[in-house]
Parts: sequence; structure tokens; C-alpha cells
Amino acid sequence: MSRDAHSAAAGPHLTLTNVSKFFSGTRALANVDFSCRLGSVHAILGENGAGKSTLIKVVSGVHQPDTGKIEIDGRAVQFASPAEAAAAGIVCIFQELSLVPDLSVADNISISDPPRRFGLIDAKAQRRRAEELLARIRCEDVNPHSLVRDLSLSRRQMVEIAKALGKNPQVLILDEATSALTSRDVETVYGLLDELKAENVASLFISHRMHEVEKLCDTLSVFRNGQHVETFAKGDRSDSEIVRLMIGREVSSYFPPKPERQAGPPHLNVGKLSWGHRLKGVDLTVRKGEIVGLGGLDGQGQKELLLALFGVLRNVGGTATVGEVSAICGSPAEAKSKNRKIALVPEDRKTEGLMLPMSIADNLLAASFGRVSNGIFIDREKERAAVAEGISALQIKIGREEDPVATLSGGNQQKVVIAKWMMTDPDVILLNDPTRGIDVGTKQEIYRLLRDLAGQDKAILFYSTDYDELIGCCDRVAIMYDGAIVAELEGDELTEEAIVGASLNIGLTDSKRAAV
Repeated sequence: MSRDAHSAAAGPHLTLTNVSKFFSGTRALANVDFSCRLGSVHAILGENGAGKSTLIKVVSGVHQPDTGKIEIDGRAVQFASPAEAAAAGIVCIFQELSLVPDLSVADNISISDPPRRFGLIDAKAQRRRAEELLARIRCEDVNPHSLVRDLSLSRRQMVEIAKALGKNPQVLILDEATSALTSRDVETVYGLLDELKAENVASLFISHRMHEVEKLCDTLSVFRNGQHVETFAKGDRSDSEIVRLMIGREVSSYFPPKPERQAGPPHLNVGKLSWGHRLKGVDLTVRKGEIVGLGGLDGQGQKELLLALFGVLRNVGGTATVGEVSAICGSPAEAKSKNRKIALVPEDRKTEGLMLPMSIADNLLAASFGRVSNGIFIDREKERAAVAEGISALQIKIGREEDPVATLSGGNQQKVVIAKWMMTDPDVILLNDPTRGIDVGTKQEIYRLLRDLAGQDKAILFYSTDYDELIGCCDRVAIMYDGAIVAELEGDELTEEAIVGASLNIGLTDSKRAAV
């Protein structure tokens, strides 16, 4: 009997029966029945706020269910903590990284159970363990002695995965674990999940990227409004049917229609922009009313270009103008000043875009307190009106304005970040992968918002790692390779094949190849 057949015959490994969870009277899970088998990759799908995060926190011991029971191989279990769940073989890689920035990679990987000798931490054994786990996930380039704070977001996520593997899970839960990864690291995780499946490990995979679900998963479960809607085998439902199950309504068009583009003078004009070895003579224009995408493999200078235009980087060479005004800025405050009006939605909402312990209202006003103040005093009436306007404009789902922004779902947190900058009334909007890790319904709202903003004559520069977004959202796409723009694609030439070819700096026609 094959391993997969054996797993199927053995029945479910993890089973939830009639599980409910309430927070301050609000139902997060309602009478959920759910199970998964060893040797499988099981997708958990749903909009932000559908109950996915609560489900995995109940399974992994972060929360205890208010009703119902959890069983492993038919035996009832109760987990008072994630440590107890891990001891039973259930390990979760949360979307919010749990690493300690000021500790080394090796310290983080072994933080819950470091190897000991004579009662003391065995530093050599800890390093060897880190090296072995990093090698397993193809991250030999990461030094175990490096501080986590010095790593890129993608490398931190891979360290988080190594840390989870060090606990020898039987059930590995991945909560948007690929959303922060480079394309190379994503492929590594794909291979790792195949290896774990062959080793008879169950993987619960949460992702809003349907191509990942289609590629990796055997079984799919859809949640909506805290309820388990349906479980089915891969291929039994079309993408449109899955989306309808997730959001409870028909999806007429994933991306809003693109209007006929009218040629006008560039509003943002970048010429020979350079910065160290990361930006090498970038030439780029964005007109008012235009959405220009930034494509290419991750790490080709896209993020540095956005940071340079927002005044974060020092010693930037070349030229950049907004209208007639120089956009080589010495600080973000200069970039968002009245004669430039640039806004940046950053890559990592939790560390760069939000102050998680602070209220929703304070986060919304963080970039625009000037509009609600009279001198050094806050006008409370203006403050309330501005906050209400921001919440309404992006249809942010909240409890109270005074609640910490950390209490919101990931999609609503991202809406707060975007609303915060829209409240500054920018003319140039820079976006760094703004839909990473959010659900399909919220993505559609953001796509419509971007098209509405373009209709208000905003100039939008939009970096995305999702080819479908670049094709569906953008009027033109500039492909970056090794710190420079190597191609611009638009119209019928804007296809996935063309984006991939240009990203590898191959297959370009002379008319589309840019001088590097």
C-alpha cells in the first residue's frame, strides 16, 4: 500500500467537532467540524475575518475553544499553550513573525528548547542545529550568528520556517507563509511541502494566492463568517466557485476595467536615478491618472526605488521631479510636503505601516495630524470627522475607533495603512506589494480604489509580486532587472509570458528593451 493510500485508510489525524469560540460576545468560530489527514496538504480558505486565524490558534493552543472538542487520532486533547500543542506535534508558523529581532538566528531557532550541556546552553550544538535546519530549507547563506533584525523580511520568514521544522511537527500550519518570500524562497517552500507530505506530515496551508493552492494542495476547506462552509478535493470546484463560497456572492469582474489612456505630460519623472549598487540609472515616468506597475524578480531594486522617491534613502543620484519640483528628498516629511504630495504604502504593514498597540483612530491620523489641529491643539470635532471619513472611504470593519489596530484582521489593517496615506491627499502614490496576505474580497476593493484614485488624476506607481495584479491593474508595467528598467510593457504585450521573459532579461524585442 502506498504512503498516500495508507494515510487515507488510517482516517483523520486531527479532528475538530462542534468547536466554537467567542471574543467579548462576538462569534469568531461557530460549531466548526473539521479534520485533516497525515501525508496531505490541506488548504484553509476564506476572507480576512472568516475565522481562519481563530481556527489555527485554537488548534495550536493559543486559544482554548468555548465549546466542542479536539482529537488527535481519536483521542481527545486540550492544549493550554502553544508549547503543549507542539509537544503533541502541532506547530504553527504565524503570519506575524515570532522571532526576537535582537537575538541571533541560532538563538531564535532553539529558543523554546535549546540544547544543553552540564545544565548550560550548548552554543556549538545550537549552531550545528541551526546550520542543519537552514540547510534543509536551502538557506545556507544565512549565518546562524546573524541578528534577526539584520535579515530581509524573506530571510526572516525562512528562519521562522526552520524554527518550526526544529520541533518535528506532525501537523505543520502555515499562515500566509509565502506572502513575504522572494520567488526563489517560494519555490523552496513548495519543495519542502512535497518532502513533508512524503514523510507523512499533514500541512495546513493558508494562502490568498489561488495559484499556490492549486499547485500544492490536495484538499480545500472554505470558511466564511466563522463557519466551515465546505471541504472538497482539488479540482472539484472552479476558481470562480471557490471565490463565491468564500465571499458569499457572485464575482462579476476581478479587476475593474481600464479606461482608454490619454497621453499627457509626465507628473512623476525619474531620470538616471542611482543609489549604491542597488539602483543603476533608473528612467521612469508616471502620468496623472495612470497606474504604472513595477515588475521583475524580487530584489531587483523595486523597493529601493520606492524608498528613494519617498526620501528614505541618502546619497541618491540622478534626478526625480514631481511636476516642476525636485523629488530627490531628504526625508519622508519633504516627500509628503504640499509641493510634492507623495505617499508610500510600505511593504510590511505590521512593522512599517502601523503602530499596533495604538488605536485605530491614532493610526489613521498618524500622517495627517496637521489637518485636525489648531496650532498645538487637536480639534476633536475635526479629528472625529477625519477618522470617520477614512473608515468610510475604505469600508474598514472595526469595533470601536479606540480599539488597538492590532485587533483588526490583516485585510482591515492594510486598509488602515492605505487610508492613513489617502488622508494626506497625495498626488503621487507609491505602493509596495499592498495586497500581500489579504483576502480576495479586500483585494478587489483595493483594485477598485486604485482605479478610482487614478480617475482623480493621481499618479500611481505600484510594485507587486503578483503577475495577475500587474496585468489586471496597471496601464503600463516597467520591469526591473539588476537595478534598472529593462523593459516597458503595455496593451496586448502585457502578458505573463512577456513579464517572465523580461524579468529574466530575455526574450525582449529591441523596441521594448531599455538601455541599461
